Amino acid sequence: MNNLYQKIQKRAFCISGPCVIEDENMAIDLAGKLQKICNSLEITLIFKASFDKANRTSINSFRGLGIDKGLRVLQKIKEIYQLPIVTDIHETSQVKEVSEVVDVIQIPAFLCRQTDLLIASAQTGKIINIKKGQFLSGKDMKFACEKVLSVGNESIILTERGNTFGYNNLVVDFKNLVDMENLNFPVAFDATHSCKDKNYVLPFTKAAAGMGIKGFFFEVHQNPALALSDSDSMISIDEFTKCAQSISNFSNGIIFN
Repeated sequence: MNNLYQKIQKRAFCISGPCVIEDENMAIDLAGKLQKICNSLEITLIFKASFDKANRTSINSFRGLGIDKGLRVLQKIKEIYQLPIVTDIHETSQVKEVSEVVDVIQIPAFLCRQTDLLIASAQTGKIINIKKGQFLSGKDMKFACEKVLSVGNESIILTERGNTFGYNNLVVDFKNLVDMENLNFPVAFDATHSCKDKNYVLPFTKAAAGMGIKGFFFEVHQNPALALSDSDSMISIDEFTKCAQSISNFSNGIIFN
């Protein structure tokens, strides 16, 4: 079990960064700002950014810099700030190259049942963050965990990102957080994707923190309105700061603040 995994089992952590790497300077600047906030609040930051958004709805959507340029940016951020890095993959062919840079491999929600992808990722020995599909219950995630465990990798994070409720609508069933915690792996609450409305991000963050959840996932941008991907659900640095402060308060037993 690596040091990062031991750390996130004991203290609050945030998986945070932009939806996608738009350019090198933007990503480096944001990583530094997020690190400063999290360090001040004693929250472990795992910097997240995608090199490719392969599951966008529209063919015209911005996908990112691609694997080669994207991984170079993530490696640079890792070297500058000594930050652990997470990025998502979509194909088994990406596993080896990605594992040489990141500390955590993320399995997108739509792909959380893809056996070959889970096993190939697990075989790297990296921490595997599995995002719960919008079509699954928290209890169903035991099957994804079993696929990772089957090759001897016990370093798993489970991330809740809401459930589809009718067409084009997500709801958060907080029972899923309890059910996934009962699988005995660290659980993260993806407040930005689960809500799909920024007005709910802070109160839902407080609700999850109040339940004892230690892990959180936020997509953050210097100017969300200008973001090239997921602009509607990303939060600003100021909004992230408020969420991180609330997480820290609950983590330290300061509930009514």
